[in-house]
Amino acid sequence: GQGFQRTFPVDGSPHLPAKIRLLHGDSRGRWEGETLVVSVANFTPKMEFRDSREHLRLTERFMRISPDRLAYRVTVEDPTTWTRPWTFEIVLNREPDRMNRVYESTCHEGNYGLLGMLANTRAAEALYAKGQGPDPATQDNATGGGTAVDQLLANFPR
Repeated sequence: GQGFQRTFPVDGSPHLPAKIRLLHGDSRGRWEGETLVVSVANFTPKMEFRDSREHLRLTERFMRISPDRLAYRVTVEDPTTWTRPWTFEIVLNREPDRMNRVYESTCHEGNYGLLGMLANTRAAEALYAKGQGPDPATQDNATGGGTAVDQLLANFPR
């Protein structure tokens, strides 16, 4: 939803103390060979996922299965909600390099990020009109040069 993203260590460090609860949990990553494994715990009781709350634990696995595809596998656990852990998997495909895709995921009053992207493109158009820069229609002025899947793929061994 609404622009959620995570930044977390990938050094295998332990989770925060159990008394520290976060809406989206505490994510900790580590590498197992060529697989990025992310453990998510310490959810707040205010968070709800299919009747699970603070006892929810997720184990995410990101695996490169081809040069342009990642497998994303999640094991979901909560002994107070389910009788056993369950797992789902989806495959993420790299998007083609199309220009000027806007991926501003938040939509709210005072969205200054979108204003910055538009201002950058208008400035590039003005320079181009004066013959002082490349045609902005041929450049990616919105996303910073790639999708989230592209950025994930860049971090995996080839």
